[in-house]
Amino acid sequence: MSTLDATRAELALVVLYLNKAEARDKICRAIQYGSKFLSNGQPGTAQNVDKSTSLARKVFRIFKFVNDLHGLISPVPQGTPLPLVLLGKSKNALLSTFLFLDQIVWLGRSGIYKNKERAELLGRISLFCWMGSSICTTLVEVGELGRLSASISKLEKELKNTNEQYRAKLQKSNERSLALVKAGIDIVVAVGLLQLAPKKVTPRVTGALGFTTSLISCYQLLPSRPKSKIA
Repeated sequence: MSTLDATRAELALVVLYLNKAEARDKICRAIQYGSKFLSNGQPGTAQNVDKSTSLARKVFRIFKFVNDLHGLISPVPQGTPLPLVLLGKSKNALLSTFLFLDQIVWLGRSGIYKNKERAELLGRISLFCWMGSSICTTLVEVGELGRLSASISKLEKELKNTNEQYRAKLQKSNERSLALVKAGIDIVVAVGLLQLAPKKVTPRVTGALGFTTSLISCYQLLPSRPKSKIA
């Protein structure tokens, strides 16, 4: 493969990545929380970037609550334990509620919805829903990692690491471990946004942790690279 072909292939992956609305949203999220870290809650350019980017992200999420509403009513894979099913559905319900209420917050901050006090109240309720969904996600990932660990241990004994199924489960385990870390950090981010522990979770801590989970989200959305052919 020539240098031009390799460059063209790399740019095609970048275009594929940036064509995803979710990827653009997470890039904006990284900018938002990076600005929050720099501002540390103090007025100035960084705080203005934080607020303007936060408002812009809400436009990306218009009607996004339908995704989790669909997940709420969709069937679950056979063999999934009932506690994990309930936690997964609770996560879908809470996240869908968060995204729906976030639409009203956007209407309030853009001046379309005139009741500012109600909009702010709904904003806090939506953040509690997001924190609840992050807690549910954390518990689901812990449960699923336990199931994967048992399955991998069984395959290690039976197949001696030579089976494709073993490698697939190992990759899934790594993905769920990363999702677990992200969900756990997002719980602290929600605590910071709600100011439930303002002395410990300061705007700078919230910004740093939010920036970290944004980078994790960006990484999770990266397209898989095609395997290069050996001439």
